[in-house]
Amino acid sequence: MSLPPPVIVGAGPAGVRAAQTLVAYGLRPVVVDEAMRAGGQVYRRPPVGFQRSPGQLYGFEATRAASVHAAFDGLGDAIDYRPQTLVWNAQPGLLDLLDNATRIATSLPWHDLVVATGATDRILPVPGWTLPGVYSLGGSQVALKSQGCAIGRRVVLAGTGPLLYLVAYQYVQAGACVAAVLDSSSLADRVRAVPAMLGQPAVLAKGLYYMAWLASRGVPLHSRAQVVRIDGQDRVQALVWQQQDMQGDGPGAPGPQQHIECDAVGFGHALRSETQLADLLGCRFGFDAVQRAHLPLRDGAGRTSVAGVYLAGDGAGIMGADAAELAGERAALALAQQRGITVDHARAAAIEAQLERIGRFRAGLERAFPFPLRWAASAPDALVVCRCENVTAGELRGAVRDCGAAEMNRLKALTRVGMGRCQGRMCGVAAAEILAQASGVPLAEVGRLRGQAPLKPIPLGMQVAPEAGERS
Repeated sequence: MSLPPPVIVGAGPAGVRAAQTLVAYGLRPVVVDEAMRAGGQVYRRPPVGFQRSPGQLYGFEATRAASVHAAFDGLGDAIDYRPQTLVWNAQPGLLDLLDNATRIATSLPWHDLVVATGATDRILPVPGWTLPGVYSLGGSQVALKSQGCAIGRRVVLAGTGPLLYLVAYQYVQAGACVAAVLDSSSLADRVRAVPAMLGQPAVLAKGLYYMAWLASRGVPLHSRAQVVRIDGQDRVQALVWQQQDMQGDGPGAPGPQQHIECDAVGFGHALRSETQLADLLGCRFGFDAVQRAHLPLRDGAGRTSVAGVYLAGDGAGIMGADAAELAGERAALALAQQRGITVDHARAAAIEAQLERIGRFRAGLERAFPFPLRWAASAPDALVVCRCENVTAGELRGAVRDCGAAEMNRLKALTRVGMGRCQGRMCGVAAAEILAQASGVPLAEVGRLRGQAPLKPIPLGMQVAPEAGERS
């Protein structure tokens, strides 16, 4: 009996290169992706007929984006491509799918699976973040790339990480007004991190260029910036911030509060991996101290603890688009080899060496844009952490104080945090930080929210395809 074709979940840089590699070795993979067009978030493709050029959309990455897009388009019928399709459940040997265009549910058998689910924003809520006009940095970028529009007429971008400056650069390039960029990290953080980032000089140079270019255009760039609150009635009207050192154990000495008039805010503190599918598939996880997250474990080839399941790209740890392409290719080589196909071992070794170098650079980025360690202690009790279930920081602390909660799924059972439509994607990081701070339990030991189906909301009116039978 022949094996079912390999399956790739995600058509970002990792998924595209995985598909290209499998086709080169004579396999015809199924590529399942939620988006209408391949490219992922970083190389998101606009609708057909969109007027902005690749240079305007992707900046320095226009050539790389064009390469990824062309590689996927060139595969044609060599792959079974299923866009606008959500993987909402997974079990051994079977994926449950939903075609978002037709609302028809089907099941897809698998024997070998490359999970390339990418990343989303790492959100640390602030008072007022539920107001209309507040977006994540990634959401701000999606609006620009997919619809050619800014999130507001006068925008403040806040948080930390390379994405903060990239989005600011893209917005100003598009003609939008960026009133300020507020970075919780400090200039000293970035200077100390330079030696660790010299292994990727071109990437380092791009980051420095974005900052210098923004400053030359008159965009105010503020370091050690803590957002105090976002003000407004029916939508955002202003942002209040102050300079404060958010690192270390001491309280720091906050500066005076400053007020910026704006009608939109984009914020986020770097990225977090989308790990829910790997969780449902039974992959073993471990705590990554650098990324302050429990991540699925994999070897240098992308193999996981589950036979036939390979991980590639930011869904297994934030490494960036260049690393995602390499990891997608490496996972595909491992998959092909597992099927008895002779692969290029020299190429596989070279990829692993490149990924190690990028990993060292990635560690440097964490030093340049560190997590604001005092965020949990400074979050007021009234702050809404889980907007789906309207759970506040005070309720989370109350569950620790009154019920002895010291583990994430116990906290979820007591407060409903993470039970809403986002399944903890937006609130999970913040809830874990507050739980660790309030209980005195190390972050590594408070655990993680367990993944469960449906991974994302599915419509009540979805129809089950006849061939899927009772397995959907």
